[in-house]
Amino acid sequence: MDKDFTPPTPQERSKYRAAEAAGLLDRVLEVGWAGLSAKESGRIGGLMSGKMRKKRST
Repeated sequence: MDKDFTPPTPQERSKYRAAEAAGLLDRVLEVGWAGLSAKESGRIGGLMSGKMRKKRST
């Protein structure tokens, strides 16, 4: 195993799940987070916010 490997945090896992739900996971893996447009990043952030809001209300 690589010495520099650090497991993803819960927030990072949520971010990747939101990217997958938005259909952008392949693009994220290909070009990285910085390669996404503002619209794509906003879509991922919106999905994350919605899930967090829903989680807090229950």
